[in-house]
Amino acid sequence: MRSALTVAGSDSIGGAGVQADVKAMAVVGVHATSVITAVTAQNTQGVDDIFPMPEEFIQAQLESVLRDCDVKAVKTGMLYSAEIVETVADILEDHEMPLIVDPVMVSGTGDALSQKELVSAMRKKLLPICELVTPNKHEAEVLSKMKINTKDDLTLACELIGKQGSSVLMKGGHFNTPTVVDYLYLSSEFTKLEYPRLKKAGHGSGCVLSSFITANMAKGLDIVNAVMKSRDLIQESIASQYSVGKGDQIVNPMVKMKGETDKFKVLDAVDAAAARIMDVVPDEFVPKKGMNIALALKDAAGPEEIAAIDRRLFVHNGMIRKGGPAKFGAAEHLSYVLLGVMKHDPKTRCIMSIAYSDDVMSVMEEVGMNAVSVEMGKDKILEATETAINKCNGKIPDAIVDKGSKKDRIVRILAKDTDEMLSKLENIL
Repeated sequence: MRSALTVAGSDSIGGAGVQADVKAMAVVGVHATSVITAVTAQNTQGVDDIFPMPEEFIQAQLESVLRDCDVKAVKTGMLYSAEIVETVADILEDHEMPLIVDPVMVSGTGDALSQKELVSAMRKKLLPICELVTPNKHEAEVLSKMKINTKDDLTLACELIGKQGSSVLMKGGHFNTPTVVDYLYLSSEFTKLEYPRLKKAGHGSGCVLSSFITANMAKGLDIVNAVMKSRDLIQESIASQYSVGKGDQIVNPMVKMKGETDKFKVLDAVDAAAARIMDVVPDEFVPKKGMNIALALKDAAGPEEIAAIDRRLFVHNGMIRKGGPAKFGAAEHLSYVLLGVMKHDPKTRCIMSIAYSDDVMSVMEEVGMNAVSVEMGKDKILEATETAINKCNGKIPDAIVDKGSKKDRIVRILAKDTDEMLSKLENIL
């Protein structure tokens, strides 16, 4: 399972901070590791006391986790002091993984959760190394050193906060608008995200949203898709918030989207498999036109019910990159091969393309994988797939090899699901 890291304070009521982060990351399907920066005595009515961890112990926690775990993304929440910011930033800047900064300054009940020097240290040390910062209106005004009253103010504030390269998700909950409008500032462009305004967002909404984003990025999603997917989740979290005490309600971090279908599971599986492929597959396995992996819904009837990586996986500067997120209908050619296979065995729902080489074929033979060669013309995909299965006396082969010219020859590996596909792939690496 993929791991993410939260560096934040402990909330004794369990509605925000590390406690909420761990639950939110688990909902997305990611293991949460944690570093506690401060212990708070608080409840749904307010913060009674704060005990910051010594910087040396925060450093020890961070180094212990990072030395042992392959953390794929990290978020910071309550950091409390300039000294803690500097300790955390000095360690994280030496690690290549997305950093999401939730610039916690005040609790949901209005109590201060930081010292005065925090913001200056955050601007100097943390924002320059982060991928995304997620301020609300008050936090954005503090970070940008300006009041935000108009849309032009909002735009300028995002540009000021992100001037050193980070993206900015300006949360719209604290703006006086009929709907909640968030703005994602990324690469000098703005994406508008609009949602119905629900009842007041309860305790922990900022923590939970940034944790959803961090977990989705740990699974390999880019910033835009991680934010959009997470924003849908937090909307449902706010809608299903609940009471545990006499004060503010607590946002529900363990929410599952209403109407969640197998489509979400298929998209998650393809994104997770692609992330693993980028980690372990050498670039010589990638065909010139790109590599892809596709997974079908049960009883899929067409390419629109088969998900693959949008614009494929490709090699850039010696590393495998994603052209986009998992998307239904993104790999028509692979989809038709898979549909032909599923007519014979509906349980074989996964297919992946890799580049042909004599070495790959030799290894496949050595590990006992059955590969069948056929002419795979564009206009005869289903017919060629049928031929391949007939060559195996009606059984599904492990791979179908295109007999095309050697330069463009493709090996299409078949499996029941992404887990089996990754297992087969690792057998031939």
